[in-house]
Amino acid sequence: MANLNKVLLLGNVTRDPEVRYTPKGSAVCDLGIAVNRQFTLDSGEKREEVTFVEVTLWGRTAEIAGEYLRKGRPVFIEGRLQMDTWDDKQTGQKRSRLRVVGENMQLLGGRAPATAAETSGENRQTAPPPKSTATAEPDEDEIPF
Repeated sequence: MANLNKVLLLGNVTRDPEVRYTPKGSAVCDLGIAVNRQFTLDSGEKREEVTFVEVTLWGRTAEIAGEYLRKGRPVFIEGRLQMDTWDDKQTGQKRSRLRVVGENMQLLGGRAPATAAETSGENRQTAPPPKSTATAEPDEDEIPF
């Protein structure tokens, strides 16, 4: 019998991503997203329910998420489900949680609006002079994928 573990989510980031690094140097990013579902009851009343999902990203995808995603931004995540289990230190009971391990991510929407500090030039870095090589370096403002 064949098995398939695939999740596709399109939602909004619920908090700023948290990027950390393993002892071996791999980036790990934890973030939450909210996925809305709108439906109509038999009585004609419209309802909306929200599902909050925890997502873990690894490697370069984690670094990109940490750099470009912020609370409220839309994102598309493709990944797989993973069950985390542990013993609760306070009660001694077994606990479990289902999360999504993101394998692919697409940033949605336009660029985030610039903050006042960015538009005034306080946070701008001066770019080095262009190199005279045949291959052009990617622009710092471009998303690296």
